[in-house]
Amino acid sequence: MVESHGGQGVDPHYAGYFHCFNRQLFYEAHDVLENLWLADKHGPNGAFYKGLIQLAGAFVHLQKSRLRPAAALFKLARVNFESYPARHDRLNLDQVRVLIKHWLTELESHHFENNPLTAKNAPYLKLEAHE
Repeated sequence: MVESHGGQGVDPHYAGYFHCFNRQLFYEAHDVLENLWLADKHGPNGAFYKGLIQLAGAFVHLQKSRLRPAAALFKLARVNFESYPARHDRLNLDQVRVLIKHWLTELESHHFENNPLTAKNAPYLKLEAHE
């Protein structure tokens, strides 16, 4: 999977994360990005990668109808993105922050009784072109 994402101007693991995430393969997205996070855990992108992993993990929990753990991971991801600008590593983090807020609102407004995730409303993350 990772090898097929070379040549996109980003690390193949990073590109693979978005490939999996956008196909609702959230566990696989988490798994493919873990290699980058482990190498940069305490570096400049450590919290960023951790936030992306937590974001994917939140959707894994939603797929399994574990709504409170999903909300907890959304909140952790939000915290990990706090120190990054609106756009980081070709990702519009402001849009990701809005996405997190939306899903938390959905979960909390239904008092964690209804799973808001469906195949039709699953999130999509897009990398922006180089400037």
